[in-house]
Amino acid sequence: MQTTREETWKQITLFLLTLGILIVCALLLRPFFSAIVGAIVLAVVTQRPYDWLATKIKNRSSCAALALALVILAVIIPCFFLAQDLGQQAFNAVNALRNDANQQKITGFIANHPALANRIQVVSDSIDINRAAQATAAYLGRNFAGLLGNSFGVITQLVVMLFILFFLFRDRELALRVLRAHLPLHDQETDDLLNRVGDTIYATTFGRLTVAGVQGVLAGTAYWVLGVPGIILWAFMTALLAMIPAFGAFLVWGPIAVYLGLTGHWGKAALLALWGGVIVSTIDNFLYPILVGTRLRAHTVTILISILGGIALFGILGVILGPVIFTTASSLLDIWRTRTNPPLPISN
Repeated sequence: MQTTREETWKQITLFLLTLGILIVCALLLRPFFSAIVGAIVLAVVTQRPYDWLATKIKNRSSCAALALALVILAVIIPCFFLAQDLGQQAFNAVNALRNDANQQKITGFIANHPALANRIQVVSDSIDINRAAQATAAYLGRNFAGLLGNSFGVITQLVVMLFILFFLFRDRELALRVLRAHLPLHDQETDDLLNRVGDTIYATTFGRLTVAGVQGVLAGTAYWVLGVPGIILWAFMTALLAMIPAFGAFLVWGPIAVYLGLTGHWGKAALLALWGGVIVSTIDNFLYPILVGTRLRAHTVTILISILGGIALFGILGVILGPVIFTTASSLLDIWRTRTNPPLPISN
């Protein structure tokens, strides 16, 4: 009896010690959460190209190094130049909005619509401009050092992500074996869970990014034809928000159409609204099933809620983490249902 109690207390102590150490480890990894998620996502998305490359290069370290170099050339460097262009485009767009001719057109439109003018006046009267300006200046002053620190933080996250990605390429099988060994599931259950999570990452990243990119290109083409300033900026913003299904792209092309109308370009506004509503915002309904197929077995409402909830909780990473968490929860619930409701024996 005494031995049993001692063993029980040892088990409890071991459990608490393990839990405490795991919490400390989670706190240690928290600063690099974005880098870890980014590396895992890139490893999953590039799995097939890497497997093909591995058949050509037998040395695992050399193959992983070459794959990492290709990722840097194909993803990292283009993103760097894109960020530069976006900064310039944002500056140009602000200057275009401050253009005297455009401001006069907007002022004239508001003056011709008294009801709208009254609403704007009510809103403006409720805002203390001087206090708002002082608060904004104080905020920028307090966070200027933080902005500089964030630039260094982005570089650090990038370096850590590439470092982790190299070893995920080289030691993927080892990592999967370790993960399988620590999951309290049967082999078939583990396979099902990992397959569904992998499919979700692939579908969310590759499928959603590809569709959003197409929507951004289509919207950018319309912006270019209609003479909207800051084409690259608004096309990128359209693609970024198009990651949110159903209405994401509308959040960009809708206000631009309104801006065109307020500046007197009603024909251009109507064309953009028609193009955006019929083509840009609906093409995902056709492309996404073709690209993803049955990889992401979830209802549209579930996907939308998981993405929006993920963004609210994790920021931009929530676009991927939200669906992954929902998929993991769904898989675990399926496992519990299967275990608690075994199939009935077939009678003769």
